Amino acid sequence: MTQYRFLSQPKEKETVDIIELYRQAGWWEREDDDGQVSAIVAGSHCFLVALEGERIIGMGRAISDRASDAYIQDVTVHPSRRGTGIGSELIRTLIDRLRADGIKWIGLIAEKDSSPFYRPFGFREMPSSTPMLMKYYG
Repeated sequence: MTQYRFLSQPKEKETVDIIELYRQAGWWEREDDDGQVSAIVAGSHCFLVALEGERIIGMGRAISDRASDAYIQDVTVHPSRRGTGIGSELIRTLIDRLRADGIKWIGLIAEKDSSPFYRPFGFREMPSSTPMLMKYYG
């Protein structure tokens, strides 16, 4: 049975699982850095994990000004567990948490062809907007 839990300070094993999920999603390009994961979790409005036993098999987080706006990001599920409803439950739980915290505007950037996944939750494309990115490696 899958359980869902918000993290505030990941333990060593949780950090390893989180880094592995980031790598499997193609989002972790640097060497292992436990401190980086701790900073990501601590700096998020909320960081949610899906657990099977002690193993993290899915995650998602929200960043926010904690007053009006939030963005959901880094939602991923272990490849062996995709298509089982875990991703949907991550999104539902994050939305519920953000609404309970008084957030009324929730955005996200849907990668690749994932926008159909988010539509049932009420997300819509923003035709007059263009996602943009600047990476700095210094």
